[in-house]
Amino acid sequence: MTTQLARPQSFREFWDYYVSQHLNRTNRRCHFVGTTIGFGWLVLAIAWRQPWFILAGLASGYAGAWFGHFVFEKNKPATWGSPLFAVWSFGSDWIMWAKMLTGRMDREVTRVGALARNDSSGVAQAMA
Repeated sequence: MTTQLARPQSFREFWDYYVSQHLNRTNRRCHFVGTTIGFGWLVLAIAWRQPWFILAGLASGYAGAWFGHFVFEKNKPATWGSPLFAVWSFGSDWIMWAKMLTGRMDREVTRVGALARNDSSGVAQAMA
């Protein structure tokens, strides 16, 4: 079951919302793999001077993320909320990637899960 917080008004609030949409570990792993492959394409784009590889990188990253959301998390990607959320979501993907790489993401999931359970606003559809 996906837990949602109130509609974010700042990047800090968006980060909490973003984490609430990534409670499923397998979804997070799909993001990690997709982002890592996307980064690989970026490195190749620079090394081989092939700008179109950047598109392959974006496609790889989003394919992994969207697969994780639809198959495992059973929700819509945060990117779809608004143009601003798309920008914040892209940044949050990299923050989550770094936290997963350093073993700190599970702590964030626990913290935000507790926040969402204690959210007194009762907002059920944060992105509605």
